[in-house]
Amino acid sequence: MKLNELRDNPGATKRAKRVGRGPGSGRGGTSGRGQKGQKSRSGVAIKGFEGGQMPLYQRLPKRGFVKPNRKAYAVVNLGLIQKFVDEGKIDAAAPITEEALVKSGLVRRAKDGIRVLAKGAVTSKLDIAVTGASQAAVDAVAKAGGTLKAAVGEKPKKADAAPKAAPAKAAAPASEDAAPAQEAPDGPDAAEESAQEAQDAPDAPDAAAADSEEHNPAQ
Repeated sequence: MKLNELRDNPGATKRAKRVGRGPGSGRGGTSGRGQKGQKSRSGVAIKGFEGGQMPLYQRLPKRGFVKPNRKAYAVVNLGLIQKFVDEGKIDAAAPITEEALVKSGLVRRAKDGIRVLAKGAVTSKLDIAVTGASQAAVDAVAKAGGTLKAAVGEKPKKADAAPKAAPAKAAAPASEDAAPAQEAPDGPDAAEESAQEAQDAPDAPDAAAADSEEHNPAQ
């Protein structure tokens, strides 16, 4: 094989139609459009035109929309998986993943994932792990003794919500005039000090009499 021998596949390339290049080209003069008429002119779009009546694409109602970011899944049925297992193309003893399905030739492309449906019978114990599966397919595989795990479509179970606790009432702010609370002394030494202070303090009636004498010395 040499560089000058490289050729593309037959039919892969096609020469462009060169029109209006004279009568010798085969498409000179009218360039293959015929003579006169609306179709020979440029700027004509008559596809869907119905002579003036309301065209079909405008008579039909338009409802809904097409999701722009929708997922495209490759669909495979349980019956085909069982057939490939019987033919030895898929190992039933090993986990059947999307890579194994593509490698066996059962699925050409995985696209956004593989979805398993319940059409057909499954008799072997299979361990299948794919992107999606119908509930009927999950039940059919479980009935045969196997498991079918789907990554998409499993709704997580909601945990029981704990009752909300009542909000705690905020403590009233202390006023500035309020005197700070005095801590009670602890221990035997503190008890002796308090007893000594009680002995040194004068009695209330005697102290009142002494104060009155100081204010009124001459009586």
